[in-house]
Amino acid sequence: MNARAEDPDLWNDPEKAQAVMRKRQDLETRISTVKRLEQTIADSVELIELGEMEGDMSVIEDAEAQIKGLRPEIAQLEIETLLSGEADSNDSFLEVHAGAGGTESQDWASMLMRMYTRWAERQGYKVEIIELHDGEEAGIKSATLKINGHNAYGRLKTESGVHRLVRISPYDSNARRHTSFASVWAYPVVDDNIEIQVNESDCRIDTYRASGAGGQHVNTTDSAVRITHIPTNIVVQCQNERSQHKNRATAWNMLRARLYELELQKREEEANAQEANKTDIGWGHQIRSYVLQPYQLVKDLRTGHESTNPTAVLDGDLNLFIEASLAQRVHGGGPDEVADID
Repeated sequence: MNARAEDPDLWNDPEKAQAVMRKRQDLETRISTVKRLEQTIADSVELIELGEMEGDMSVIEDAEAQIKGLRPEIAQLEIETLLSGEADSNDSFLEVHAGAGGTESQDWASMLMRMYTRWAERQGYKVEIIELHDGEEAGIKSATLKINGHNAYGRLKTESGVHRLVRISPYDSNARRHTSFASVWAYPVVDDNIEIQVNESDCRIDTYRASGAGGQHVNTTDSAVRITHIPTNIVVQCQNERSQHKNRATAWNMLRARLYELELQKREEEANAQEANKTDIGWGHQIRSYVLQPYQLVKDLRTGHESTNPTAVLDGDLNLFIEASLAQRVHGGGPDEVADID
């Protein structure tokens, strides 16, 4: 990577050059972190041996405390090693769709969109709205986000599935408890290193007027683009740009990404039929429940991981859920097993 970074011709393609520099920096950071941790542990072990020779318990206790203090960082590094899939390091598209139930489900979909936006911001990721369809009264019917950042797809891939909300409805004058559903779908942004061939003859392209604010900002042209891949029935759409040309280019990239994600699913199913990816992401399969009334609980139905603070979870505090799902996906363990360095 150092040799590639020093190649004077690299910057003839700035986008490719930036990708090389990012990967190089990531590798340097990983290597230096492991070396630092190894050195800290070695130094602490020497101090323990010295303390035992001199009978100084305070030196031993300090060194042991230093080793134990490394637990969170090592646990985080171990989670990073779980993100070794072919596209895990890529940026990610994230789709949110309201389920049946009108305003209730549309409001829930908007809450999920906010949750993932806040989570991404906490990770230092950049969030871009690709497509947004508002609900009639409140919330959203659907939204597509592009989340840019290292390992964005690797972290989000286990979030695909149906999310269930139980609460006292703010839209029900009788204050009854309602159950709402919305689906989430994550798939990787395809970079130049991955070639996906799409035949235009297999696709239907529709243009339509983008929805959005009225007044002077209203878009009066058919700039939004929807592409349907007929063999797989995959539909993607983009409306965030005023230019139909730019929306079309983004929609094609989204379609390539969806087809690539479909191929990843097939490979995973062939490798291990028991853990077929479709069982995680099918519309009819709930992966997590968020209960706000009559009690407060968020529970992942795959890993059993729970939180009694749904407010924090809905504000983007998702990492423990994501890490538990990654651990289970790789070796069937939970977050405690992954973090066990005793």
